[in-house]
Amino acid sequence: MKKVAVFLDGSNCFFTQKQMGWSIDAEKLLEYCKTFGDITEALYYGGLSQEPSQQKYLDKLAYIGYSLVTKPIKKIYDHTSEKTVFKANLDVEIVLDMFNMIDRYDMAILISGDGDFERALQQLKSRGKEVKVISTRGSVANELVRATGINYIDFLAIKELIERSDSPCNLKGDASIENAVA
Repeated sequence: MKKVAVFLDGSNCFFTQKQMGWSIDAEKLLEYCKTFGDITEALYYGGLSQEPSQQKYLDKLAYIGYSLVTKPIKKIYDHTSEKTVFKANLDVEIVLDMFNMIDRYDMAILISGDGDFERALQQLKSRGKEVKVISTRGSVANELVRATGINYIDFLAIKELIERSDSPCNLKGDASIENAVA
């Protein structure tokens, strides 16, 4: 059976859910990924805030099988727009882990729509790894769809398998990706 590694970009999924209008159940998503083989690694990447609800969410992710990779959220003031934005970009950490763990999996599943991952996916494929991307139209970069071809999976195609049963996007405190902090 194939060895599978899952790389979940929490911030990207948070905004994807806002765009879709429904919440993804992180446990159901992991179960879906198991249909492709034995999960050797399942990593969740996200910004870390001081919100108690986020800690509860992260504890649940760890309980259901995700390893957590976090960094503090930075507050950045944009002088052009005069708005404050919050960022905790973990793209570099995702790519480093993809390559540092390369001997532990046959297939990498990237749960993100961020086009910055195109080159990493191309490199994984050139090293004999199968790659899949799970995201949704409107949130996924065309480069990722092209890089994966038939191995692109739209959240909408698997909605009935991964949707949180109490799916309104404003619920907090369970194992949905909705509780991630950008």
